[in-house]
Amino acid sequence: MNNRKIDNLDLEILNILQADGKVSNAEIARKVGKAPSAVLERVRKLKQSGIIMGYECIVSHKSLGRGLTAFTSIRVEEGVGATDVGKKLAAFPEVLEVHYTAGRDSYLVKVRVEDTEALQATLAKFGTIGPVRDTNSTIVLTTVKESRVIPLPVEND
Repeated sequence: MNNRKIDNLDLEILNILQADGKVSNAEIARKVGKAPSAVLERVRKLKQSGIIMGYECIVSHKSLGRGLTAFTSIRVEEGVGATDVGKKLAAFPEVLEVHYTAGRDSYLVKVRVEDTEALQATLAKFGTIGPVRDTNSTIVLTTVKESRVIPLPVEND
């Protein structure tokens, strides 16, 4: 990844793509007032530089039977800066996010499972990872906001 400078046109394109990742190149070009070829080149460069990391389909977890969301703090005994346990945690399919954190606990993990029994089974799997010493889970009752969209300004020329 390089240190590509983002300009106003890039920000406009990124805002459009974050709102709808399936928007056509022609539609982006129409919205930003540029030729489709110019927009296609911008998007290619944004991908190449690592600014656009990928696209994803957002699926309703509840419709697939994954109605319980929990955040689990995990205390481990591993060297400072080591993330071996984090990599093992990330391998579990029910784990959506793994964050190495500062403070008392080493990791904050977001889990989506069917119910409390499935959460208990997941925590038991976490416990099989040698350096894991303690877990503390918070079960989500209602999600008010959940997004991966990064708020981007639109610069004025």
